[in-house]
Amino acid sequence: MKSKIVHTSKPVVLVGGGQCDPAVLIDALNATEVVVAADGGAQRCIDAGRMPDVIIGDMDSLSAEVRLGLPAGIVHQIDEQDSTDFDKCLRNIQSPLVLGYGFLGARLDHQLAALTVLVRRADRLCLLIGDEDVACVVPPSLTLALPVGMRLSLFPMGPVRGRSQGLKWPIDHIDFAPNARIGTSNEVSGPVRLAMDRPQMLVILPIEALPALLSGLAASPSRWPEATD
Repeated sequence: MKSKIVHTSKPVVLVGGGQCDPAVLIDALNATEVVVAADGGAQRCIDAGRMPDVIIGDMDSLSAEVRLGLPAGIVHQIDEQDSTDFDKCLRNIQSPLVLGYGFLGARLDHQLAALTVLVRRADRLCLLIGDEDVACVVPPSLTLALPVGMRLSLFPMGPVRGRSQGLKWPIDHIDFAPNARIGTSNEVSGPVRLAMDRPQMLVILPIEALPALLSGLAASPSRWPEATD
């Protein structure tokens, strides 16, 4: 296994430079022991009153002035341009849970890039948290206690099949693909159970579903295998 920059048995809050509600971010930073910033996300952490423990990225968004004021040893510059700062961070964090703030909202291209990384690093338990929604890769099996009528969207990032219980429109025997059948705007009809045949399906829920999603992921008995790169 390749050495990681961050090794912790605690959840990690990972902060990007994108759109993020300052009050929500402050609450998240105050509730966690380990904070990692993706490049310019360091400025967001500092503005929220918390110095990140580690900063990872190519550092093209971190001003020289801010960098001069940082404690020694917290910056880990990775200059290669074949991956995003989010990918650089996620592949270098060993943690039971990563909560990503500042990766959803504002620029659509940044959102799509972040969602692609979620699938590429599906072995990492990572949730992206925005102002309106929360998103993650569906593990091999997932049970969720959600209120009847809540929106539940499933978006395939590649070919994938699955099974479901507790959805208004079941997904069994459907061949999903991003350029074919997708599963947005489904609706909870009872206790939700999902099973997927490969790590290509995103579940997207309203932000108020975050506690239930965290509980469901913690109780999930299986994970996707680690990426080889």
